[in-house]
Amino acid sequence: MNHVDSSLQGLSLEEVTRSRAQHGSNQLYVRPKRHLLILLKEVAIEPMFIMLVLACGLYFAIGDQSDAWLMAGAIVFVILIEIVQEFRSEKALSALQQLSQPHAVVIREGKRQEVPVEEIVVGDLMAFSEGQRIPADGILLQHNDLSVDESILTGESLPVNKNISEVLYQGAVVASGLGMAQVRAVGAQTELGKLGKSIESIESEPTPLQHQIDRFVRQMLLAGLVAFLVVFAINYAYASSILTALLFSLAFAMALVPEEIPVAFSTFMALGAYRMTRQKVLVKQPKTVESLGAATVICLDKTGTITENKMSVAEVFDFSGKKRTLEYAMWASEPMPFDSMEKAIHAAYEKAAARDRRPDFKMVHEYPLGGVPPMMTHVFENEKNERIIAGKGAVERILKICKIGEEQAQLILEKTKEMARKGHRVLGVASADWANGEFPKEQDDFQWAFEGLVALYDPPKANIRQVINSFYEAGIAVKMITGDYPETAMNIAKESGIRADGAVLTGEEVMQMTENQLREIAPRTVVFARMFPDAKLRVVEALKSNGEVVAMTGDGVNDGPALKSAQVGVAMGRRGTEVAKGAASMVLLDDNLAHMIEAVKTGRRIYQNLRKAIRYIISIHLPIILAVLLPLLFGWPYLHILMPVHVIFLELIMGPTCSIAYESEPAEPNALRQPPRANTANLFSWPELSLSLLQGLAITAGIFVMYHFAISLGKDETTTRSFVFMTMLFSNIFLTLANRSFEYTIVKTIFYRNHLLWVMIGISAALALAVLLVPFLREVFQLGPLRLGEVGFCLLAAIVSVGWFEIWKWLQMKK
Repeated sequence: MNHVDSSLQGLSLEEVTRSRAQHGSNQLYVRPKRHLLILLKEVAIEPMFIMLVLACGLYFAIGDQSDAWLMAGAIVFVILIEIVQEFRSEKALSALQQLSQPHAVVIREGKRQEVPVEEIVVGDLMAFSEGQRIPADGILLQHNDLSVDESILTGESLPVNKNISEVLYQGAVVASGLGMAQVRAVGAQTELGKLGKSIESIESEPTPLQHQIDRFVRQMLLAGLVAFLVVFAINYAYASSILTALLFSLAFAMALVPEEIPVAFSTFMALGAYRMTRQKVLVKQPKTVESLGAATVICLDKTGTITENKMSVAEVFDFSGKKRTLEYAMWASEPMPFDSMEKAIHAAYEKAAARDRRPDFKMVHEYPLGGVPPMMTHVFENEKNERIIAGKGAVERILKICKIGEEQAQLILEKTKEMARKGHRVLGVASADWANGEFPKEQDDFQWAFEGLVALYDPPKANIRQVINSFYEAGIAVKMITGDYPETAMNIAKESGIRADGAVLTGEEVMQMTENQLREIAPRTVVFARMFPDAKLRVVEALKSNGEVVAMTGDGVNDGPALKSAQVGVAMGRRGTEVAKGAASMVLLDDNLAHMIEAVKTGRRIYQNLRKAIRYIISIHLPIILAVLLPLLFGWPYLHILMPVHVIFLELIMGPTCSIAYESEPAEPNALRQPPRANTANLFSWPELSLSLLQGLAITAGIFVMYHFAISLGKDETTTRSFVFMTMLFSNIFLTLANRSFEYTIVKTIFYRNHLLWVMIGISAALALAVLLVPFLREVFQLGPLRLGEVGFCLLAAIVSVGWFEIWKWLQMKK
């Protein structure tokens, strides 16, 4: 199947349209969008929404029409905020779904073209080769030694050989060979669709961070319920009215419910994953963002990741003396190569051959790459029944099957090491004769003759030293895992700036170790050579057992298990197989490892910003809670200095500040100079939480200083409330600015680019002035007028209440 049969023209564009209209698209599972009614239902069962509705009803019940309608407006505003947040997240997730969609090759109007898998229709001609997934159910029309892994349907792990007219099933993986089939079923009509085994439809498990946040919110809700009952009892003792006591107790309950935190988490992760696509990094699930920022080890494949993936034949050692080593290396490669190494061999043959013999021969049998160490074999015949049998693979394997003398074998191995020390990838090449009709079951059973060695060179990428150094600066250990010889691996490692100490562990040594032995030696080993799939998987598992968060790069079918096992599996977008992309949690769209550095930085930025947002919520909620509680506990003159209308006003400012303004914050300057966070670490340490509580207590102190200052001036309740409310609003603005960094002072953070944050601050300031200056709003909020000097006192109290934190950061920097 070197060329497409000219009689196979495929569908026309009109036939494609008709087929899609008749049979539907090739989608197994469509992630359902949350429609408006579903979203409204979810909003309606949120604790904050329920309390708003209850407060609104109570205001109507006691005849306070203005506050009741204000609460109704707040309800509408909450719904609008939820819709906007859902729209942003939905847009990001939809974009990710489109980008992560696999592609397939089809023949239409006689031309090969690549289309998204979901655009395949019944009647299409689909072409596929080793490492790809079958995109739809079809009937096999042409093939070259095709075998497929149908374990996703049957559970059988061994590949199945396929013949003309047999059925191929969607989701099966091409284990070897290549072929073409005509689609007979798509989407839900495929066997996989009927079984309902779509991977996308499986709900993912919550991450440790999600568990921590959920637990924190549940604890706050429980504390809020208990505190609500206590405050209700105190209010009832003062008011002797259930409705009034319930209304004022609701203000306290609202202040205790941190409903912004879950919204912030989902928004940060979804938008963060979407933004990574701009850095050529496709994150298939938003939760991967969390693991990415915590990565402590990255295991790099050599070819195409560290190196250019632009191989060339550097040297040929012709052992047999027949001058055909390069030609037989070509025959042992795929007729239509997709691997860079085989492309280089074909190119070298084409350049060196006096006459190109490829058009004269047709492949009649194939033994796919297999065994440990691996090799592969192809059998070609021409019209005269002349036969060429060629094999290539690891030198040790080729020497073993050729059964040559020990002295000659030693000579070949020395030559192999000499080539490998130059950084070359070395392959052994062999030829065989076979006169029988039936080919042997195993490729080792041919009578092999050793032809020689082919050395290929793939230079390290120009920027790889800088990239590797960036990983080290970020506190991420770098390991190379390759199938090449130890000498080749060490040469490339040194050229690339990988800090290898000379100790190399091979795949065979890995497999011979116990789990405890491997767990002990894996962290100390930097270069792993002559690795195969099971050995790669064991290394990843050993590192994970030691508590490491492992990122693993790969591109081949055999990399699938290790990519799946790693917390962050990274597939190559251009040269990666569909199996590798399917197993990985993220894809480098242009195969450039430098984008991983930016992705790590983004992962850390998102985690840092989430922490800033939550600490902001903790700090600003505390003074609201205490402003409601302390006057009741101590029997101060004005018991209800903050009422539900004030609390909900503050909540409506804090929610967008938390989930919109902080989400857009840039990364801290030292984001890539700090060690990764421990994956098992709590969201906050006790000193960090204590500092946020101290910030809240300082704001509380500022508020009550102004409260008692107003009382000492003989101010009435509404004017005293203005002192408290304005101080609270100003403190919120300054806290938003202060919490942009817990290391750098405002002198530096003021220059961070974040337009949305300044928009939110502008809105907060405008609302504060409107509430104070517009008589109607002042009446609704039950506030008294303040003179300019009194506003200045509120501003000064807010600056002092928050500004001490800037001095604290400056002193910490001095240390």
